[in-house]
Amino acid sequence: MIQNFTLHTHTAGFDGRHSESEMITRAADMGFDTIGISNHFIVHPDIRRAHFYIPAKSRKYDAIYSASFDEVIPRFIAHYERLERAAENAKINVLRGMEVDFFDTPQWYHGFESALRTLRPDYIICACHFIEFAGGLCNVHDMANAGPDIQKKMLAMYWQKIRTAAASGIFSWMAHIDLPKKVGLGADEYWGDAENKTVSALAKCKIPVEINTGGKRIGVPEPYPSARIMRMIANNNVPVLLSDDAHSCDQIGRDFESAHVLAQKCGIKNFLTLQKILDFSNKTL
Repeated sequence: MIQNFTLHTHTAGFDGRHSESEMITRAADMGFDTIGISNHFIVHPDIRRAHFYIPAKSRKYDAIYSASFDEVIPRFIAHYERLERAAENAKINVLRGMEVDFFDTPQWYHGFESALRTLRPDYIICACHFIEFAGGLCNVHDMANAGPDIQKKMLAMYWQKIRTAAASGIFSWMAHIDLPKKVGLGADEYWGDAENKTVSALAKCKIPVEINTGGKRIGVPEPYPSARIMRMIANNNVPVLLSDDAHSCDQIGRDFESAHVLAQKCGIKNFLTLQKILDFSNKTL
């Protein structure tokens, strides 16, 4: 097996389709040694006033959004309790993770630090699905609907946010760092300098990056990050791991082999072991 663990996964009750037990059983049946469940941890006081919230609610995945830490912590306590019960009879190791959207405000830092003391996850994935722009909260779809000049400003803010999140020292690794390509943004050579600056910052902060195969199921023709960014990752010797971003059992481990081959073609050699990832996490937490 290319990698005998999968750590970026989602379950029912958040925006996944299968239960904790079903995901664990599927990973075991596929021969994985370890699975980590890493549901979305997204907290922002304006989340329900954002443009994307109404469509999210209509599609029934608004449960991943919270307006306060007091709201999300009980949800994660219940989730982790279900996970622990499912792990009791599991044939593989089971870890408690979370995929956290980073917001660079004193209020968010304070609330998140308090949440960590209660929840004590095994690892924390950094996600930047949103930027705060012009007094509102915007996601990549809002970027796609903006005019060209506004798009450039938004994308510049996005890459800066990735660098700030990496420097925070909070996270175990960075997820889908070129997420805007999900809506066709940022793939042109113009953004090469911003990408290179970001990868250099990741190397300086000694934070790993995932090669995320999840975009393929929505029509993105390559993993996150792009081959161009993978070559930068190789040049800077940034550590990497494979992630499936699985939202259902059938997505576990999907396209790991092809992503690994592409990464090697781009010169990446520094693939992480599970122990190394947990070493990074221990330093963070």
